[in-house]
Amino acid sequence: MFPFLLIVLLPLSWRISASAQPAQEFLHCLSLRFHNSSSFAKLVYTQHNSSYSSVLKSSAQNLRLTLKKLRYGLNSGATIGELYYEIARKSRTLAFPAGIGHTVGVGGHLSGGGYGVLFRKYGLGADNVIDARLIDVEGRILDKKSMGEDLFWAIRGGGGGSFGIVLAWKLKLVPVPANVTVFTVSKTLEQNATKLVHQWQYIAHKLPKEIHTSIIISRVNSSENEKMTVQASFTGIFLGSTDELVPLMEEKFPQLGIVKEDCFEMSWAESNLCATQCPVGVSLETLLERSQKSVLSKTFFKAKSDFVKQLIPESAFQGLWPKFYEDEAKFASMVFVAFGGKMEEISETESPYPHRAGNLYSILYVVDWEEEENKNSKKFMSWMGRVYNYMTPYVSKSPREAYSNYRDLDIGANKINNDKESYAEARVWGLKYFKNNFDRLVHIKTKVDSQNFFRHEQSIPPLS
Repeated sequence: MFPFLLIVLLPLSWRISASAQPAQEFLHCLSLRFHNSSSFAKLVYTQHNSSYSSVLKSSAQNLRLTLKKLRYGLNSGATIGELYYEIARKSRTLAFPAGIGHTVGVGGHLSGGGYGVLFRKYGLGADNVIDARLIDVEGRILDKKSMGEDLFWAIRGGGGGSFGIVLAWKLKLVPVPANVTVFTVSKTLEQNATKLVHQWQYIAHKLPKEIHTSIIISRVNSSENEKMTVQASFTGIFLGSTDELVPLMEEKFPQLGIVKEDCFEMSWAESNLCATQCPVGVSLETLLERSQKSVLSKTFFKAKSDFVKQLIPESAFQGLWPKFYEDEAKFASMVFVAFGGKMEEISETESPYPHRAGNLYSILYVVDWEEEENKNSKKFMSWMGRVYNYMTPYVSKSPREAYSNYRDLDIGANKINNDKESYAEARVWGLKYFKNNFDRLVHIKTKVDSQNFFRHEQSIPPLS
């Protein structure tokens, strides 16, 4: 058991009511479920408390990080960057296969699966969780053994906020070389980018597991004549040296023309900063910054996702590029992430995250805008919709799959003010995130939270 429990009510609550303040409703729920609920009230902090900000900051950063052999324990309040930093302080040759966004919270990331630069070698972050501590709807603190196989399966990829509150995770660390190699090669349309993107599709998912590759598509001004063009930045992280990587890429993807000057060797922890387009050599302490904005997502943004199972023809890319010349696409990007490797070996029912074998790569769509443009946000959302619709013939079908960590309410949402959401309503988005695993998640939800206490717009519903 934990020595104390501190509750901080965030502006976004699991239960939203038009007629009651979240804090009062939460306390009312406590009074119905616990005999000594009055003592809990003293531990509840809302935005109306003068000490709310300081308590929120201190409680969120209560990391409790521990390293023992190849296992690592941490509280859900830690960020990915804090996790990586603490691992790096203790070992240069150990890592954890989570994502590259260092300001992202570990708890939510693992709850949705969590893929990053090591997933072709070691699988998802959720695949490397070996235990967890969860508060269920009855207020009990459960570990893997006491929660049972089904619930432990559900919380590792079935999305957060459906089954309980995960307090802490125990993770399996994985070995990495003391130095890895990072490379970036950028090509504009005038430098044959279209053909290179098309060729990358044939190659990237077949590369050795030790290579993670992606492409970032964005609009730039040509260095030659300052004319607007589209640029494809081919990036990669290789678990080995430059001397090993260059001849390998010359053999597998000679058209890209990687040379030693494109490569930088660094620790695995440092490579995650480069993957978010931080400058080479930036301080490792950058991983600890919680407020830093990503290059891929500024103050306001909209994101969507897709999975590609068949090669997209070159003509389709040629038809896509003009959309990046539109006014709304000034800060837009598409990110292609190669699959294959370990992901081909893991069954799609191993965890709720089903996007495994058969995927060539995933697509992340992002469009950003500045605060002064937020009043015109609909035009950016419209741009995203046009791009997403254009890509329909070229991505997965029946269902058109999506990654639950890139939460997208466009594909469907529950009516969260109802105690009982419709299974049929939720299945629309549920199959896109979880495919046939959705039905198993529903049955587990019905078993552990039949009254749907934990709910939000895309939480798993119980059966009525």
